[in-house]
Amino acid sequence: MKSVIIVLLLGVGLFIDQTIEFWGQTFTNVLIWLFFLWLLKSGNQTERVSLILCVVYATAGEMFLSLVWGLYEYRLHNIPLFVLPGHALLFTLGLLLAPKLPDKLIWWVPTVTAPYIIFAFVMGFDTMGGILFLTFLFCLIFGKAKKLYATMFVLSLLLEIYGTMLGNWAWVFQVPWLGLTSTNPPVSAGAFYCLLDLLVVSSVVWMRSNTSIIVPTAVPLENEA
Repeated sequence: MKSVIIVLLLGVGLFIDQTIEFWGQTFTNVLIWLFFLWLLKSGNQTERVSLILCVVYATAGEMFLSLVWGLYEYRLHNIPLFVLPGHALLFTLGLLLAPKLPDKLIWWVPTVTAPYIIFAFVMGFDTMGGILFLTFLFCLIFGKAKKLYATMFVLSLLLEIYGTMLGNWAWVFQVPWLGLTSTNPPVSAGAFYCLLDLLVVSSVVWMRSNTSIIVPTAVPLENEA
């Protein structure tokens, strides 16, 4: 049920943000934040720490990628407030779905994606995608929650396609600083989400090993998710 609610919130929230002028984004901000706060209240200690870390890292990432680097731009040229807890909701969705999916998903995702990534890189219309794909492989090879990262790669791609199709945000074609190209969205955009989740998972594992802030739970953060 929680998975269905998250999908509906993200889907309806993005639609309202794009289609209802003036108060649409405000309504979506309130909607997403209220559910995020409910997740914090209802979760155990490890889940609360993970969600908070996800929002903190996502805030830093959004500010750098959108406002500083300029890889993509939101409809109102800002960072909508719902985006930050939205990352935590998507992270939660990944944690809920990953254990239910087959283990072969871990390498099935990059295997299916690789031919397009190579084609786009060689043809020159998404050279940034090749760099991001290598980042995704890095998460799969060296990260602990491999199935989570593969799941998030797919979930985030679906969200990116939906959000850019509605016009909530758009990726630039000419990547600043690097002289690379990108599509709207790049197929490997999920690599950024995987890095975010890798940071969250690694931070939680470090806290478990070096502090008494959180205790081990059934949340599949340090295993294959």
